[in-house]
Amino acid sequence: MINTGEIERVFSKNFEERNELGASLSVWKDGEEIVSLHRGWQDRDKTREWDTHTMAPVWSSTKGPAAIATLMALHEAKIGIDSQVGKIWPELPAARGTGLTFAQLLSHQSGLPALSPDNRSTILSHPGVCSAFEQQEPFWVPGTGHGYHPRTIGFLVDEVVRRVSSGTSLGKFWNEKIAKPLGIDFRIGGLSADDVDRTATIYPPKIQRPPKDEVPFYRALAQPDSLAQGAFSSPGGMRALSDINKLEYLQAGLPALGGVGSARGLAKFYSILANDGIRDGVRVFPKSVVDAARTKQTDGEDLVLAIPTAFTAGFMLDPVDERGDKWRRLFGASRSTFGQPGAGGSHAFADPENGIAFAYTMNQMESGVLPNRKSLDLVDAVYC
Repeated sequence: MINTGEIERVFSKNFEERNELGASLSVWKDGEEIVSLHRGWQDRDKTREWDTHTMAPVWSSTKGPAAIATLMALHEAKIGIDSQVGKIWPELPAARGTGLTFAQLLSHQSGLPALSPDNRSTILSHPGVCSAFEQQEPFWVPGTGHGYHPRTIGFLVDEVVRRVSSGTSLGKFWNEKIAKPLGIDFRIGGLSADDVDRTATIYPPKIQRPPKDEVPFYRALAQPDSLAQGAFSSPGGMRALSDINKLEYLQAGLPALGGVGSARGLAKFYSILANDGIRDGVRVFPKSVVDAARTKQTDGEDLVLAIPTAFTAGFMLDPVDERGDKWRRLFGASRSTFGQPGAGGSHAFADPENGIAFAYTMNQMESGVLPNRKSLDLVDAVYC
């Protein structure tokens, strides 16, 4: 039994003690929304109230919907995730003679978390970025390690979707073939005027204070020649966190970080995954797609984030030690959980073991790549 009173208490604490500006929480159980909370403001001037329909840019929480769009496009093209990327993208050096599979590509094993400094096209040019990939040697042998691809993975999977679906971009595939028919209030580009009107403004962290576990990453990030710095600078452009508010980026359909949605929409998406791909008694995601989203592909020391991480074909897992105990609990206690947080605080995941889906969206960012206590205390409250 979920303690809604405790969840409401923690949600309120975020505003009363943690300087939250505007936020929504949506929790689903067995395909039904059981918690829906919203409070605050869409803007710092407090001219627009935050309500349950407020959408917000969610940075890397976009990667979950983008992964399912990729898996669905491959499924429709009758291409298995263990097939080789080189068969549909032969111009890609990382896929030429390396055996790089779609599963490895989706799980941050391609060796392409960054582009070399002299090979960074603008983030607003999909053709330019793909051309850069075709001139880029991987930073490690694909499949021999993994490192979070904060930006580049969006272009890699977008190009895969375009090549297997007659040129349809990943954003359009998601919006038209998945989000619209399923009533999921989440967009990857293609925002309507109404969507723009109800989209909150995102604000960078007020204090730069990295979480203790992320200090090694932030030290590397400060080094101009580090892989971490390259990963978060590739492709070029969009250097300021506040740039995410610009319509040119929101409309670009950036699958790694440009998604916009409500907490209810994001949680509804994960509720389908938490219920084996079934919505209202109808299978909407094939079993093979759900299995790919849930099955671990790699784990260990992350070559970009400098902490242990684990990934399925497109989603993050909590890594475990040799005894099977979790190193951290971003996604609750169950080992079946998987999801994807976003920089600064957005968070979402599915828990198939308990039929639970969770999404938290907000507009006042905090320091850190991984979720902070604003959402993690709410995760704990769901399971208390």
